[in-house]
Amino acid sequence: MTTPRDLLITTMEVASDRPVEQGDLSLVLAGAELCDLIRAEALAVDGDRIVPGLPPPMGDRLLDSAASSLIREAPYESVEDWLWRRGRGLHATYLADLEAEGQVTRQRGRWLPLRTGRTALADSPARRHAAERWSSGDPVLAGLAAAVGVGGEPTEDLPGLADDAVVTVLAAVNDAVMELEAVRQRRSIEDAAFDNIWRGQ
Repeated sequence: MTTPRDLLITTMEVASDRPVEQGDLSLVLAGAELCDLIRAEALAVDGDRIVPGLPPPMGDRLLDSAASSLIREAPYESVEDWLWRRGRGLHATYLADLEAEGQVTRQRGRWLPLRTGRTALADSPARRHAAERWSSGDPVLAGLAAAVGVGGEPTEDLPGLADDAVVTVLAAVNDAVMELEAVRQRRSIEDAAFDNIWRGQ
């Protein structure tokens, strides 16, 4: 199992203080991919730049896709730019992959059987693996999950996390999620102001 898959399963399994936004989760999944690629030594992080290495076969179609999409020319890509570029629609991609493998099913309503319902996790080895990793307090998974409001507030002080490259990725993930939330709030305020003008208030 990979960190992005464990993360997606965890966000579906563990209660959150607030609903997990798909855009936030897409950014965090892109960060999870970087963490796995760092662990596999497929890349290094120099300052805030992603320096690709020779990617070994990752044994996962989506991680192989992530490794092959790294920018391989100097000045390379910043972690932040990677999150926004790679993260676009990544939640839907991982969810579709889990559905294709039978890890996730769609619950159908009794009255409207053709309408797609909410997703539910199947009882599977992948689900048990993610649960074990979560309950063990894995610092990478905990840090990524916290960025989307699962398991507590994001913090840069995660015990057991010694890899500076991973710390850089987690910090960039938190910044990107906060930036996306600020954009959502700004749009909400603008929409409310437009509605007030439209109503003549």
